[in-house]
Amino acid sequence: MSGGLTFQSLIPQASPWVESLATSPVAVFVNGPTFGYATWEVGHILSLILIGGTAILMNLRLLGAGVTNEEPREIYRNLRLWQNIGVVGIIVTGILIGSANGVKLYNSSAFTVKMIALLSGIILTYGVSRPVTLANGAVALLPKIWFAIGGALFLASLWVLCTSVLINVGVYHLITALALILIPVTRGRVRLGYIAGLAALIIAQFVHTHFIIKPDDYAHLDPVNKVYTALYGVWLVGAALITLFRGKGEVGGPLTKLVAYVAILVWVLGATAGRWIAYQ
Repeated sequence: MSGGLTFQSLIPQASPWVESLATSPVAVFVNGPTFGYATWEVGHILSLILIGGTAILMNLRLLGAGVTNEEPREIYRNLRLWQNIGVVGIIVTGILIGSANGVKLYNSSAFTVKMIALLSGIILTYGVSRPVTLANGAVALLPKIWFAIGGALFLASLWVLCTSVLINVGVYHLITALALILIPVTRGRVRLGYIAGLAALIIAQFVHTHFIIKPDDYAHLDPVNKVYTALYGVWLVGAALITLFRGKGEVGGPLTKLVAYVAILVWVLGATAGRWIAYQ
């Protein structure tokens, strides 16, 4: 068992259908000699890189970083085709490789996280981030509604990740992503203070878990690492909140920036879950 929320626990009645997928024509084709399972996996990863990369470029602009010599709407127009290709690619390849690996995914909490994050990512990208970028940072009523829905799904997928045995350590991928995003987004003394505090936390954790506590003393390491994880979260979220209300010349207001942060992290969460599927 995966130790977390799975589709098997949600819809156990689908078990016979999921088991039958392994012998379906689609699964036979995916595992066949024409392309091979690994080829479709590579296509899936490339599609995720494409949608994730374009989302990062577009939403960094809303945060006042990245390609700042062009208006947000111009960045959207240059990236929208590639985003569409990435989304289509990730859905098509996902269906193909999923049909050949249905039983494993059916009982995987990491797969549950990935599916919720994928739905959230599509909503946040197409219903919120793209319209906001096209409007140069202005957030209309409809994007606000979609943001409430997509944001709730993002938090739900994050909750499943953090409460699932084994894969909960994947939250460090999101911590790392947010830590890196904040470097170009913060400014002046705020950036220096943020980096100094982050470096202090990293050094303190390393010393604490390598010298004060023995590296193989898991009974004491686990609670200590959880404390540091919480400290990272507080520090990063605090720095991000500061950036919501600071920054001259940046497009949009606090809500625009919040949209940008979530619209980037949701794809990181999806990629994180995809990585941890192999370990369940």
